Amino acid sequence: MEAPAAPHNPAETELTVNAPEQMRELGRRLAKLLRAGDLVMLSGELGAGKTTLTRGLGEGLAVRGAVTSPTFVIARVHPALGDGPPLVHVDAYRLGGGLDEMDDLDLDVSLSDSVIVVEWGDGKVEGLTDDRLRIAIHRTVGDTTDEVRHVTLTGIGERWAAVDLGVLTA
Repeated sequence: MEAPAAPHNPAETELTVNAPEQMRELGRRLAKLLRAGDLVMLSGELGAGKTTLTRGLGEGLAVRGAVTSPTFVIARVHPALGDGPPLVHVDAYRLGGGLDEMDDLDLDVSLSDSVIVVEWGDGKVEGLTDDRLRIAIHRTVGDTTDEVRHVTLTGIGERWAAVDLGVLTA
């Protein structure tokens, strides 16, 4: 008798993205699962596609303004054009002090009514909420011509326990 197949864990999904437009489309599809109060943490090498994914999120959330890397301004707020939540896009690359420096951005104030996306947030923003979506984007290191990215989405906390991230692979 075969052991029953392990149940699909809806809180984690892995997928392969073959081009920047597919990364952007992943962001547009993911936006449909997001709501005000969500924290999305993005990790990956320089050039992995974090900002491209966030650009797609902005399109899917229908927010105002071009979503570009906030590296030098640290954070940008993109107000919603309709009834959806605004998008707060943070680049924590230059922040080294963890939550202390993040406190200056008042992200905890914005969290309840916004979708907050933090690039390079690992080890810096986990204290904002028990519920977060962690997205790790990997590419072949050293090969800047390879467009293929491996993306792992991990839902953490009660908010993500019932969300089937597998719908993003369809």
